[in-house]
Amino acid sequence: MNDDNKPKLGMRAPLGIKRTVETGKVKQSFSHGRSKSVVVEVKRRRVIGKPGEGGAAETDSQVVEVEAPQPVASTPAPVEADTAPATAAAPAPAPAAPKRPAPPQRAPQPPRNDLLSRQELQAKLLREAEEARMRALEEARRREDLERNRNQDEERRRAEENRRAEEQARTAGETEAEPQEAAAAPEANVVEAPAQGRGAPAAADMDDERPAVRRPGAAPAARRPEAPKPARPRTDDRRQSGKLTVTRALDDGEGARARSLAALKRAREKDKRSHMGGQPQVKQVRDVNVPEAITVQELANRMAERGADLVKALFKMGMPVTVNQTIDQDTAELLVTEFGHNIRRIAESDIEIGVVGDADAEADLQPRPPVVTIMGHVDHGKTSLLDALRGTDVVAGEAGGITQHIGAYQVTLKSGDKITLLDTPGHEAFTEMRARGANITDIVVLVVAADDGLMPQTIEAINHTKAAGVPMIVAINKIDKPGANPQKIREVLLQYDVQVEQMGGDVQDVEVSALKKLGLDDLTDKILLQAELLELKANPERPAEGTVVEAKLDKGRGPVATVLVGRGTLRVGDIFVVGAESGKVRALIDDKGRQVKEAGPSVPVEVLGLSGVPGAGDPLSVVESEARAREVAAYRQSVAQRKRTTQAPANLETMFSALKANAVKEFPLVIKADVQGSVEAIVSAVNKISTDEIRARVLHSGVGGITESDVTLAAASKAPIIGFGVRANAKAREIANRDGVALKYYDIIYDLIDEIRAAMAGQLGPELLENVVGRAEVREVFQAGKHGKAAGVLVVEGQIRRNLKARVMRDDVIIYTGSIASLRRFKDDVNEVRAGLECGIGLENSHDIKVGDVIETFEIEERARTL
Repeated sequence: MNDDNKPKLGMRAPLGIKRTVETGKVKQSFSHGRSKSVVVEVKRRRVIGKPGEGGAAETDSQVVEVEAPQPVASTPAPVEADTAPATAAAPAPAPAAPKRPAPPQRAPQPPRNDLLSRQELQAKLLREAEEARMRALEEARRREDLERNRNQDEERRRAEENRRAEEQARTAGETEAEPQEAAAAPEANVVEAPAQGRGAPAAADMDDERPAVRRPGAAPAARRPEAPKPARPRTDDRRQSGKLTVTRALDDGEGARARSLAALKRAREKDKRSHMGGQPQVKQVRDVNVPEAITVQELANRMAERGADLVKALFKMGMPVTVNQTIDQDTAELLVTEFGHNIRRIAESDIEIGVVGDADAEADLQPRPPVVTIMGHVDHGKTSLLDALRGTDVVAGEAGGITQHIGAYQVTLKSGDKITLLDTPGHEAFTEMRARGANITDIVVLVVAADDGLMPQTIEAINHTKAAGVPMIVAINKIDKPGANPQKIREVLLQYDVQVEQMGGDVQDVEVSALKKLGLDDLTDKILLQAELLELKANPERPAEGTVVEAKLDKGRGPVATVLVGRGTLRVGDIFVVGAESGKVRALIDDKGRQVKEAGPSVPVEVLGLSGVPGAGDPLSVVESEARAREVAAYRQSVAQRKRTTQAPANLETMFSALKANAVKEFPLVIKADVQGSVEAIVSAVNKISTDEIRARVLHSGVGGITESDVTLAAASKAPIIGFGVRANAKAREIANRDGVALKYYDIIYDLIDEIRAAMAGQLGPELLENVVGRAEVREVFQAGKHGKAAGVLVVEGQIRRNLKARVMRDDVIIYTGSIASLRRFKDDVNEVRAGLECGIGLENSHDIKVGDVIETFEIEERARTL
C-alpha cells in the first residue's frame, strides 16, 4: 500500500466501500432562548481481542467538532491483517452507505443514551487534556531544576579549577595570563557541547512521541490532533526545547560563561591576603569618643566593629540589648576595652567647643566704632536725643510717644567717625531690655531730665551700668525748659555714687537740649574721647560673632533678628547658630533699610534666614557647616527643654509649697507681641502683679500675629489673648467668636498692665472686711419658752443692733456664731441698744449660754479688691 492509497482523516471513501465516519448536526439549547448547532462525527473503530477470543467487533465512537487521526495499532501487523477481513465482512457498516445523507433528519432527536455518552466523552477528553498539560508542566519544572543544579555544580567546578590553576601559576612563577586561559578552557568545552547534540534530533522526537501511545482500553479518537504536545527533548541542551521559559530567558548562556574579571581579581586579592606570609592582620587600635549616652550601633561605627559583635558581648555581660538601644558611658567603656580600643570620654556640652572662637592676635586687630546705649527714665528725652543725633524722627513711630523696642542705628559724624547707637525703653517693664543693652555696649549715655531729676528707672539704669562695668556719660536734657536746674542733678547723683567731673569725679557730663539741638557736638566729642580712651579694636577678618538685640516674626520675611556684630564680618551665605536656632544668611539689611553684602564689627543689621525666632540677647556665631549648626542648636534645645521639665526632688518643703501653690487661684493668659523684647517685658510685668491669692499663668507667649492655634489653646483654658502690637487673622477671629475667647489688643504697656491687674482683681471678687460693732457681758440667763434661753446683758462697748451677726465667747474661745433673733429692753422690742445700758438678747438656735460669757456683734463689709 503506497501513500496515495492510505486512508486519511476527512477523506471520503469511494462508492461501494463502506464509510468509517458519519457526520451529522445536533442542535443544543441554552438558557434565555439561545441555541447552537454542533457538527457530530461518528467513527467506526475496531477492537482487537486477545488470541483465541474470536473475531474483532466494531463499535461506534463519537467525536465532537474534531477529526481523529488514524489509530496506532498496539498489536503486531500480522494480527491486524488477519482481522481485517473479519472487519470488512461485518454486516454492521453495510447499511450505513445509503443512510449518509439522512443524519440531518435524525440529529434533532438523538437517543438519550447517545447524549449521555457524548457528554461523558467530552468530559473524558477534557480530563485527559488537563492531565497531559499537568504532566508537561511537571516535566518542564523537573528539567529546569536539574539544569539549575547542573549549572551550580559547573560553577563550583570552574571555581576550583581556577583556584588550582592560580596556585600552580603562583608556585611556578608563571604570568597571570595562564590562569585566565585555564579559566576560559571550561567555557569553550561547555559552549561546544550543545553543537554536538544538534546532530541527532530524531531520538528526541521519538522520545517525545512516547506519551502519545494509546494505552490499552483507551479510545484513539479521544486525542486532539489540533493541539499536539510540544517536543520535550531530554538532552542536556535546553536550546533544543521549543518552549521559552522565564528561567531560560534570564539564565540562558549564563551557566556556560566564566566569572568576570572583577570576580577573578577579588578572588586573587583574597588569596593574596590569606597567604601573605601566613601572619594574621594586625588589628588597628582606635581612639573612640564616647559621650554620656550612645547607641550600640553608633558605638560600633566609631570602633569600626560589627554591631552584632557588640550585641553578643553585651549578652555575655548579662545585658540583652539591641543595636538601636542606648547605653551609658560606663557600659560603653567596658565594650571599648573589651575590643582593645582606647576610650575618650566626652560630655554633651563638648559639642559647643569651638563655636566661640579664640582671642585674636594683637596684629590682626583694627579700630572699630564704639557702641553707645542711651538709657534713662521714661519721657526724659532719650529717643528725642537720638533723633537729634540721627537727624530723623523716630518718636512719631512709637505708640504713646514711648519706646517699646530696642532700636539700633549707626551715625556718621561730620568728622567721618562712626558711632553705633542703641535706644532702650525707659518703662519699668523693660528692665531686662535695659540690662541687655548695658551688657552689649561700650559706653552708656544716661539721660536725666533737668526738670524731673532722678527717677526710679534712672536709678535702675545706673545700677545696670555699674553691674556691666562700662563707662558712663551723664546727659542732662531739657535745659531749655523753665525751672531746669542742672546743678541739682549733679548733686543728687552723688547719693548713688556717681561723681561728675564738675563735682571732682571721673564721670563726664554734658548739658543738652534734644528739642533745641543744643550741646549735641559736645556730647559726640565726649563719646569719641571716651572711645579713644577705651581703645576699641576688633578683627574683621574672621568668622563673625554677635549678639541679638531684638527679634521678631515678620509676616512676609519670616523670623528676623537685629544683630549687633561684635567681631569678625558677617556675610550673605554664612551659616550660623544663634541661641537654640540655626540658619543661613539670606539677606542683610542695615538701619536705613538697604540691603548690604556684609557687616563688620559694631555694625547693626537685620538678618534674614533663621529657622525660628531667637531670644533677645542670644549670641550669634558663624560655623563651618549646616550639620554643625543643626547639631549645636539641637543640643541647646534639649538643654532648654530639660530645664523646663526638670522637677525638684520631693521633700516635705516642696510638698507643702506645691499644696500652697495649688490653693492659689490662677489667671491664665496667652501673650503675643510684635518683638521678642516686648514679650519678655510683658511676661515679667504680669508675673510681678501676682499675689498670694492669685497669680498669672502664661500658657503661651510668642512673637507674631494671633493664629488659630493660639485661640484653640486659650479656649481650652478659658484664657484671654493679649495682643501687643499685633492682631488676629480672620480665621482666628472667627474661632474666637465661636468659642467665646476674649481678644484684647494693646499698643501701650501702661494700659496692658492696668487692665490685667483689674481683671485679676475682678476674678477674686470683692474683698470682705469684718467690723466689730459692739460687745456685751452676760449678767443673767432666763428661760424663754420650752427650749430657748435669753440672756440679760450689759452693753460695755459700741452698740447692739438687731439682725447683726453675733458670736459668743467663753474664756476668749468662740463657742457659737450666728445672728441675734430678738432684742428687748424691759418688755419692749427695740432695734438698738447703746453702751452702758442693759437689755435682753435672744440668739438663733443657741442654748449653751452662761453667766460671764461675752457676746460680740459684727458686720461684713464688701470692698472692691485691688492688687
